[in-house]
Amino acid sequence: MRHLPTRTARTTRRRVVGALATGLLCAAGVTAPAAVAAPPAPEPATSPAAIAQEASPTLADGLAATPPMGFNNWNSTHCRAEFNESMVKGIADLFVDKGLKAAGYQYVNLDDCWALPLRDANGKLVPDPVRFPHGIKAVADYVHSKGLKLGIYTSAGTKTCSSIGFPGGLGHEYSDARQFADWGVDYLKYDNCNNQGVDAKQRYRTMRDALKATGRPIVYSICEWGSNKPWEWAADVGHLWRTTGDISDSWGSMLSLMKQNLPLAPYAGPGHWNDPDMLEVGNGGMTATEYRTHFSMWSVMASPLLIGTDLRKASAETLDILSNREVIAVDQDPLGKQGTVLSSEGGRWVVDKEMQDGSRVVALFNESGSPQRIATSAHAVGLPDADAYTVRDLWQHQSYNTAGTVSATVPGHGTVLVRVSADEKWAANPPAVELGLGATPFLEAGKPAALTTSVTDLGRTPARRVSVALSGPDGWSIEPSSPTDTDAVPTGKALTTSWTVTAPAGTATGAYDLSLRATYRSPTGTRAASVLPLTAHVVVAPPAGASSLGDLPWLSTTNGWGPVERNTSNGESAAGDGHPISIGRVVYAKGLGVHADSAVEYYTGGSCARVTAHVGVDDETGARGTVAFEIWADGKKVTSTGVLTNADAAQALSADVSGAQVVRLVVTDGGDGVDYDHADWGDAVLTC
Repeated sequence: MRHLPTRTARTTRRRVVGALATGLLCAAGVTAPAAVAAPPAPEPATSPAAIAQEASPTLADGLAATPPMGFNNWNSTHCRAEFNESMVKGIADLFVDKGLKAAGYQYVNLDDCWALPLRDANGKLVPDPVRFPHGIKAVADYVHSKGLKLGIYTSAGTKTCSSIGFPGGLGHEYSDARQFADWGVDYLKYDNCNNQGVDAKQRYRTMRDALKATGRPIVYSICEWGSNKPWEWAADVGHLWRTTGDISDSWGSMLSLMKQNLPLAPYAGPGHWNDPDMLEVGNGGMTATEYRTHFSMWSVMASPLLIGTDLRKASAETLDILSNREVIAVDQDPLGKQGTVLSSEGGRWVVDKEMQDGSRVVALFNESGSPQRIATSAHAVGLPDADAYTVRDLWQHQSYNTAGTVSATVPGHGTVLVRVSADEKWAANPPAVELGLGATPFLEAGKPAALTTSVTDLGRTPARRVSVALSGPDGWSIEPSSPTDTDAVPTGKALTTSWTVTAPAGTATGAYDLSLRATYRSPTGTRAASVLPLTAHVVVAPPAGASSLGDLPWLSTTNGWGPVERNTSNGESAAGDGHPISIGRVVYAKGLGVHADSAVEYYTGGSCARVTAHVGVDDETGARGTVAFEIWADGKKVTSTGVLTNADAAQALSADVSGAQVVRLVVTDGGDGVDYDHADWGDAVLTC
């Protein structure tokens, strides 16, 4: 069943006995509950903004005026032996050598396992002499010599979160804070394990007071996982507070934490930040597109940016993402506003962040696995009326003019991040163009398929000498059947091109990369280009009759914990570790075992009529787990359940999917967190 990781290794698990006894861990592997996007405006008396205004004032110490940026070792090393003095110094060196310090990163933070399991005879913390033979002060001195700052970790309990049981700070706050200050520590991450049931506000305020008593400026990170809604009470306690459980290096985990953090925008600001946990960029569990989304959305949310990958092994692509100064500037804007959700229908998210200079940063985020057009306008994001606007693409590092529309066809799991301003010099930029796709391309090997693309001028000025090209894998045939160029595309008009695409006979089923590229010139002669990465799916037509979905090939899957399992329960995080599907002690031989939040997509090719299943929480969770099930057809929800718990018998679910090209099976969190949310699609059948 869904367990929470210990701090000894990524693959070691333990059962949760209750948050007060053992706690969620603040450094590895726990996803957070999903949240519905863009809630309707609440009544003024109960709105988050009203509550935030009534909260205690921010700490008046001038620290963390912008979200902290730095490094934490946990996501890449855990408690392994490689976490040591040499590594920490090496990270400090790389901050300087790779330009990360110049980009704004300053904290080099130690996580759990830096100490010995026992205090000394005087009750003092003792650094592990094997990991840190010269002590913590020597490491701090080295980090400071590079113009950087050092962070350290402990827990607001009797022991830290590691199963080894390193000493926590409960009852030792003033002594420990004094040691940290004497060592030259600049940042404290204060976890929540083994807290003995002591009131959270009391525990975290005591350490606040202890840190203040040292006289040393120390940024205080409250890591109690959002269990007691610290955003409502911690503005005068700490400089940042975790709003979620722990992140893991997966799309489902990152997405869940993002959804939980987004509604908390009213509580963030200079000196008090919402923290949806550290970055996973570069650790290998997501694609480059997904990592850019991760970095984009954390920046739009004004989240702390703590690198969680081993920079000694980081690729050029990882460093390029982490050092994108235009995106970092979004996170570090002095106004300190967290982005707010304008819309999220169909997984098409528009998130808007107000900037100090009056511009707006807009994230067009595509939650789905297929390209989608996402659109808003300068007016909708709060900009004043103007003849035209400058829109700056923060990943392409290019500026364009727009008549007011802000839109893009966004790849699956991708984010287009732009900064829009009412700039009087807009005419110096080429017009923005939007590359579009008629529909997601599905191809049967050896059979030609029709595809339509478009290049639409969003600018105030015409795009001239427009040319478009579509490319794909070696051996594929891609031929235009209508013009691929034109002398000019006026504002609001488009060059539409039809293509015939053929994957060679024998091409294996799966996803393949295509690329649509448009080149054009502005009225002043400036040359511009735009590229849209696409995904083509080579598919097999679904068989006639009734087929078990546990046996059919899927287009894509996302899962909150481990992989989606065929014909077994979700089990643990490894593939193939599930059990027979069992709901209410009724066993189902076929089906899917998933974990919230999850989505499984199937190609149905317009030839299928119905999906049926018996759904519920798997018995392997004991008495835990709350989930809800949904069936979508071509981006529209066609049926759903209410919230189901382990106490509920399997619920029969049936959906009419006639004519749909794609069917998606979705499981969402029931509203109380995702732990133990093992969900089953028992006897799931597709009838065609």
